[in-house]
Amino acid sequence: MTDLTTLLEVGGPVAALGGGTAYTRAKHPAAYWSAVGGPMSTVRLLSSYGSVMEACGLTVVPSRLRVLAVKATTRREVRAVPPRRGILRPTSTGMRLRLRLAPGQEPADVAASAERLRHAWGVHAVYVTTVKPGVVELRLVGYDVLRRVRMPRKVGGGFLKVPVALREDAMPFVRDYRTVPHQLTLGATLSGKSMYLRHLITGLAPQPVALVGIDCKRGVELAPFAARLSALATDPDEAAELLPVLVKEMEDRYDLIKERQGIAPGTPDEEITSDIWGLPESERPVPVVLFVDEVAELFLVATRKDEERRDEMVTQLIRLAQLGRAAGIYLEVCGQRFGAELGKGATMLRAQLTGRVCHRVNDEASAKMALGDIAPEAVYAACAVAPEMPGLAVAGDTSGGWSRIRTPYLSLGDAAEICREAAHLVPDLPSLKPFRPHVPVHPVETSAPVVRPRPVTD
Repeated sequence: MTDLTTLLEVGGPVAALGGGTAYTRAKHPAAYWSAVGGPMSTVRLLSSYGSVMEACGLTVVPSRLRVLAVKATTRREVRAVPPRRGILRPTSTGMRLRLRLAPGQEPADVAASAERLRHAWGVHAVYVTTVKPGVVELRLVGYDVLRRVRMPRKVGGGFLKVPVALREDAMPFVRDYRTVPHQLTLGATLSGKSMYLRHLITGLAPQPVALVGIDCKRGVELAPFAARLSALATDPDEAAELLPVLVKEMEDRYDLIKERQGIAPGTPDEEITSDIWGLPESERPVPVVLFVDEVAELFLVATRKDEERRDEMVTQLIRLAQLGRAAGIYLEVCGQRFGAELGKGATMLRAQLTGRVCHRVNDEASAKMALGDIAPEAVYAACAVAPEMPGLAVAGDTSGGWSRIRTPYLSLGDAAEICREAAHLVPDLPSLKPFRPHVPVHPVETSAPVVRPRPVTD
């Protein structure tokens, strides 16, 4: 009986502690990392740094001066020199560590050993970035931050900058329209493409920007944000009327730039290298962001008349993509598939879209349409996105870099409420007033009185 009591007194708390630790690791990985995983990985890193670097081939032969100093002062064996380690800085998702490379090493050597370092120090992933010549930073991520997305408190937003998702290295993915003016977003049904679009619109809603939408699904995606939209087209016929207005607005802005700089009115637009950001703030027109949802609907034709209309719309979209950046007009093109089979001009339009975001797709060819021409190795990462991970995508640009990202959940009601609260920020653009969507008036909810009134009786 005494042995049983002792077993219960000792084994009970141990089992409870082990079960609580396992539950915390599965359900609350951030708390587990801060309490258990982080300290363990820190001890592992500090105690095995030299041996791990030697096993990964990241050590070099010491200098002759160092060899002579060691032999003159001690009798121990002269060992290879690892990169000099900086201060270990913990974060909420992992750790940061800077390394000063030894002579003869390059950042690619450290990046090639990232997987070995991950296993040696017991972390989820290791990412290597170059800080300056001879110095690299190791970002150690303690757990899968894309499993349950929590955006960091400091996301570094700003004018025309929207922190829309979280990258796999625990850094925010910021959509910067000044740096990447146009973007293509692909994704199959229920892949999270609409969630990505919601974050973009709600991020731009509080900013002095004109938002224009083309939603050929009868407006089911963009109509909830009508309170903040300056214009909305819900079918190809309305889109055919809206696009020429945007092209005319772009041409008027070019005329404004030419007039301000004293350039002759007959100068071709292609020869103007300035943009609206060089104008005084009092004369500068507001930026315009055009959202095109289900772009394939603009390419589909059934009759000869539809084909002519399609060619006109595609030509106008290509003009906006080629010349719109300098005029402050930016494109956000979304769809399930966007390839040459859509028709004439599709490939040319896609080539003008610098940014690429590919959610889960139904076939490898769709992933190649989005990423194959800028980052071929990212195509396989896009094809590996699981259906049970909506919002997970691969983001890349024409520089060849790419990373996996995931947008946090945002309900449609919350997104629509943000747009209604920012409805007073809709800029005054006379050319877009005929396309301003109808905003239904929501009844004001009145709270019931605490005390029910009683009729006065004689």
